[in-house]
Amino acid sequence: MQSILQPPQAPHQHGGQLLAASHKYQIPLSQWLDLSTGISPFVYPLPNVPIACWQRLPEINDGLEQAASSYYGSANLLAVSGSQEAIQCLPLIFPKKQKVGILEPAYHSHQQAWAEQGHNVITLTTEQVESQLDCLDILLVVNPRNPSAETLSTQRLEKWHQILQQNNSTLLVDEAFMDATPEQSLICNTPKQGLIVLRSIGKFFGLAGIRLGFVWAEESILEALAKHQDDWSVSHPARWAGKLALQDTDWHAQQRKRLPELAIRLVALLEKYIFTRPLETGGVYFNTTNQHVHHTALFAYFQHPRAKIIHKQIAQQGILTRLFNEESPALRFGLPKDEQQFKRLEKVLEGCTG
Repeated sequence: MQSILQPPQAPHQHGGQLLAASHKYQIPLSQWLDLSTGISPFVYPLPNVPIACWQRLPEINDGLEQAASSYYGSANLLAVSGSQEAIQCLPLIFPKKQKVGILEPAYHSHQQAWAEQGHNVITLTTEQVESQLDCLDILLVVNPRNPSAETLSTQRLEKWHQILQQNNSTLLVDEAFMDATPEQSLICNTPKQGLIVLRSIGKFFGLAGIRLGFVWAEESILEALAKHQDDWSVSHPARWAGKLALQDTDWHAQQRKRLPELAIRLVALLEKYIFTRPLETGGVYFNTTNQHVHHTALFAYFQHPRAKIIHKQIAQQGILTRLFNEESPALRFGLPKDEQQFKRLEKVLEGCTG
């Protein structure tokens, strides 16, 4: 019998499984550097939570929606308990057996949610999308892509949306990692028919634990989604924290400057030790010219035949990364926060023996 202290594992693993890594490698939690997620290492500096946030149920006239409207540039938003709530509820508001094309790679919960509700899900490469648009009811795109870091242009996505609209079909875009480059978002002041955009507070603001996100869409879509939400879906502390974070334009500007700088530094470090270091100097990873480290402002990603070995050797030194072990083994690295963390990562990469 499963102990109540040992809940069953989720069907899919996420980054940030630090407790499991600590147990597996017998390294205390305090000694780990967790680079396994795409969550910002800089957490929005919240003040102490007011007592009222714990004592009173949340109310929708607290200013959160107004702050979100200013931040995203539109009032057509629904607050949700993280993107995950929207991901799970969206398949419920469409007729059954929709043909849903998902641009791969994509966050695994998307495919799972649509398939569980009886929709017909197919996975597509970027090159396959346009040939399939006329026969899709819904095209789902994560932009920037997680984990591959590819970013599709607004022009390409708008073209796809126009084609889909001719058949009364829908484009659904998950922009969880878009905040560092808001100019590339599809959100505009007035919602468009057949276009839905998901946004997350957790990644850019480093506030994944509060579980807050937004859906931007036509009023009919938002109303349908709201009917599937639990009462008080977004907690009072989450609404309070989200309002403060969304209003702080000076912090947004600081974050949009420092995150890309750290990402570029991380890419250079990985390329030095993973792809360009000759084997005879002690490095375990061979030279190659046809593979690269890709990145967003919040993480770096690369495919490599020895990804599993790299992941294990780094973990044995107390640095957790995210291993993707499908047909093309790959690793995702979140951002080190400061000089000390970069030096630690470099030392570990340099000392790997393979």
